Amino acid sequence: MQALTNKVKVVSREPMTWMERMYLPAILKGMAITFSHIFKKRPTINYPEKKRPFSPVFRGLQILNRDEEGREKCTACGLCAVACPAEAITMEAAERQPGEEHLYKEEKYAAKYEINMLRCIFCGFCEEACPKDAIYLSETFAPSNFQRKGFIYGKEDLLIPHPVEEPETFAKARGSRAKHPEGHGNEH
Repeated sequence: MQALTNKVKVVSREPMTWMERMYLPAILKGMAITFSHIFKKRPTINYPEKKRPFSPVFRGLQILNRDEEGREKCTACGLCAVACPAEAITMEAAERQPGEEHLYKEEKYAAKYEINMLRCIFCGFCEEACPKDAIYLSETFAPSNFQRKGFIYGKEDLLIPHPVEEPETFAKARGSRAKHPEGHGNEH
């Protein structure tokens, strides 16, 4: 019989020697491999005491951004929801009322803004589609939860802390990547 390829390997069917039947060399070889791992550095990181460094292009949880005065940037234009291939973003727009100029930067704002994190694929299209730099992907990853409704993040969960009232938590939420001269968006 002729082989179709030259990758055929003839297997030896010789009887095992006395030493091979005891499996002692195989056991010793396995133990040597096991003991060699004792002296190697462990790849495990003890989270949350230690945090691993992330890549500069890491895409984490979405954050709704504010301007330097603390006003919300989102105008509820819906471009992020349209750009989302997983259809994870839903929103409802509302008109800014007189006296709310300190809350919202534009005349329109997102009264309701939700992201279903079970559907989100962290592609970053929402960030790229936003003309106001109102949403960006942070350096934080999604925490675990036991119920599905815990993965639907509302506007209050996504909104970055107020930069004037809470500057420390604002800086922590911004992360190291989001450093534009104007103070919005992250670097590409």
